[in-house]
Amino acid sequence: MNTLLSRPAVKPLLFLMALLPIASLIYGALSSGLGANPAEALTRGTGDWTLRFLCLALAVTPLRQITGWGVMARWRRMLGLFGFFYALLHFLCYAWLDMGFDVADIVRDIPKRPFVLVGTLALLLLLPLAATSFNRAVRVLGAARWRQLHRLVYAIVLLGLLHFFWMRSAKNDFGEVAVYAAVIALLLGWRIWKLRRPRPAAARVTS
Repeated sequence: MNTLLSRPAVKPLLFLMALLPIASLIYGALSSGLGANPAEALTRGTGDWTLRFLCLALAVTPLRQITGWGVMARWRRMLGLFGFFYALLHFLCYAWLDMGFDVADIVRDIPKRPFVLVGTLALLLLLPLAATSFNRAVRVLGAARWRQLHRLVYAIVLLGLLHFFWMRSAKNDFGEVAVYAAVIALLLGWRIWKLRRPRPAAARVTS
């Protein structure tokens, strides 16, 4: 499987698949296929895919370690960047379709509505991760500091979940929230378990 997944065509194919959601949303908008409220469908769709790509990025390491398919590590950075891409589109949909790109209104609205504030904070925290997602940034920051910075993704995905929860709470619709919460709890719980699991004792050197 590692050999199959290492083929040069796999990563470009994954890249194209990651673009399918926005292509589908654009096609739906142009063909009047997004229902009675296309603005809400666009905003909701980009937000849903933000959370999905963040979950996919977090899932790479456990899946790689469980399956032994080490080549999957090559996908993690790209999936994280697509999470940022859809988060940026989500914010732009809000700024354009809800607020008409009125900067003053946006600035007043962000602190007024908690779910908007939390979503904006998650996007701001994603910015340094996206800006340092290249090999040169790892060399400049050093591997240890780079890893420490990119642990912000755990806080970001929790903020994204809270943002999603508050949006759904207005309609008493918690089914999807529960699914995302379970997935995120599983992913973060796995990492906590790995950190707290006793490591094999080092072999003693006898004289």
